[in-house]
Amino acid sequence: MINIFSGQTLTCQQEEYPIGDRCCLACPPGNYVEIQCFKYRSTSCMLCPDGTFMDKPTGHKECYTCTNCDAGLVLKVKTSCTTTSDAVCEPLDGFYCIDVTENNCVAARKHRICHPGQYINQAGTASTDTVCSDCSTGTFSDGTFTSCQPHFQCESVNLQLIKAGTVSTDAECGEKSSNVTVAVIISVVLFLLISAGLVSFFYFRRKKMPFRPGEDDRTIKMLTWFCWMIIFLPSHDSAD
Repeated sequence: MINIFSGQTLTCQQEEYPIGDRCCLACPPGNYVEIQCFKYRSTSCMLCPDGTFMDKPTGHKECYTCTNCDAGLVLKVKTSCTTTSDAVCEPLDGFYCIDVTENNCVAARKHRICHPGQYINQAGTASTDTVCSDCSTGTFSDGTFTSCQPHFQCESVNLQLIKAGTVSTDAECGEKSSNVTVAVIISVVLFLLISAGLVSFFYFRRKKMPFRPGEDDRTIKMLTWFCWMIIFLPSHDSAD
């Protein structure tokens, strides 16, 4: 205990603190003052209890309460509290700090989400938000890509374009349709229709007129030849 008077002013050393008309030895970091010093006894110190800290020499009679990194405020513990230092908080994953007090995050906000048609130009961190940018023509992104991707070229793999790509979706490809197949289907349909017509024609004709072998045979042959020409020509042209 040291008493230094300069007129009416009491001046204490760096590791002391004033109390009344005397200077008492300060308690070290991690401690608080249990009993003040007096004439024949130095300061009595006690360790800070759990959940409290003291980060410098002190004359306080209690320690500071540790900061609570509240998950409800989207914060988590970056550095745990000790008897000599406070806890340090940081945002939960997917959030960034918007309010810092004495190097400690006290409020956070969710990272921006890039929309379809945008890509992640800069990923968000604990201290910065995500930066999104728009895709250019001929490219696309669903919002989760770190760069826009070029639309797939269907022709490069001998496929045909089914649906053109947009800034948010890729092009859709499909197998090329066969002209021969289409022609065959059309020919079969025509054949069935004409056959049905011929059957109906001769059915009703026989009911009204007697059968004439020579003339009716020629008519049947001509109509049959005509049907086969209808079927054969589209298929042949498509194959060419």
